Amino acid sequence: MDNTDNRYRDYLDILHEELVPAMGCTEPIAVAYAAARARAVLGIQPDRVVIEASDNIIKNVKSVVVPNTGSLRGIEAAAVAGIVAGDEDKVLEVISSVDDEGRKKIKHFLESRDVTVCKSTSPLTFDLRVTVFKGESKACVKISHFHTNIVLITKDDEIIFQNQDCDEINTAGLTDRSMMNVKDILDFSESVDISEVEDLLQRQIEYNTRIAAEGLKGDWGANIGSVLLEIWGDDIKTRAKAMAAAGSDARMSGCGLPVVIVSGSGNQGITASVPVIEYAKELGVKKEALYRALVVSNLVTIHQKTGIGRLSAYCGAVSAGVGAGAGITWLHGGRFVEVAHTIVNALATVSGIICDGAKPSCAAKIAAAIDAGILGFHMYQKGQQFYGGDGIVKKGVENTIASIGRLGRDGMRETDKEIIRIMLGE
Repeated sequence: MDNTDNRYRDYLDILHEELVPAMGCTEPIAVAYAAARARAVLGIQPDRVVIEASDNIIKNVKSVVVPNTGSLRGIEAAAVAGIVAGDEDKVLEVISSVDDEGRKKIKHFLESRDVTVCKSTSPLTFDLRVTVFKGESKACVKISHFHTNIVLITKDDEIIFQNQDCDEINTAGLTDRSMMNVKDILDFSESVDISEVEDLLQRQIEYNTRIAAEGLKGDWGANIGSVLLEIWGDDIKTRAKAMAAAGSDARMSGCGLPVVIVSGSGNQGITASVPVIEYAKELGVKKEALYRALVVSNLVTIHQKTGIGRLSAYCGAVSAGVGAGAGITWLHGGRFVEVAHTIVNALATVSGIICDGAKPSCAAKIAAAIDAGILGFHMYQKGQQFYGGDGIVKKGVENTIASIGRLGRDGMRETDKEIIRIMLGE
């Protein structure tokens, strides 16, 4: 693919849009970011806060620890952390610099001020509005569709900023992803000028490897990574799963280390990258080969998620585990045929895993998804595959990916609502 090709520039832009650093689970961090921006617009610490959030945001924030808050959980804690101790200029690392004094202020605010959470009336799966009040004055920040996409800022009902009507399209503000396909992804991965992605991918390697190592070293969540290594040893197949799971162990339990996210998710960022990094070490490949394999893994993950949407009842770790399988296949010399079969085989195996919010069990789901990605590769190596007509599998990788998109986006819509009702005790 020539670098003058529009597809080349689009794939490059997509990587730069997606592979960004974030600290903590991205939904509570988006809440903290919106709250910090609202407080900055108000110009003074508020005495009352109202957070309106879509069901999927409520689901993903309910059980996860908000980093740097002293192990607090929930939307209220995330919003208050952004208000009293956040730095809105750091975006998804908004509460990365909270210190002990900041944690005291968060606790005091939660105990002494009125913080209300209610469901958004928007039909969007990702919709967030934070309004802060001080006396008769108020400020509001609205984020829609993805974690940093501020669509409206008001102060005392005057519009300060408005970018568009984001109820229209689900990827508002992002490069159009409808052009993505596996064949072009592989073409781009082999032709991209490494200098244009090296910094981006090196940061992903450093950040996500670091939190994976911390997950193994510390006592985080259910310690899925450590359990895998203790029970099954550290051969490359186990290590690839364990390292990624360990990164999620730490992240879901409030570790303050940042990760480089994919498709708006730190867990997906870890899952798409860490197994590929581990296999590259095992195979002793050059750094350039690792970079190109990561391009494959990241873009295959994003391609699958495009049809599903940012938030869904469909577990995003599946998409990333399949992406990792594609990257691992590429490292072993596989190209379109091998990668396509790996994707289909893996999707046929684990596409039923649900998303019931961010919490420690995400690490176990990550391990299962990566295992399916690795199995999908080895199946094809041994001349085995799933065929079109086997359940939701269709003939051709793009048709199968489209089936999964339909399943996650449309078929699981009612499942998503029921999951949320179960989680909220309704």
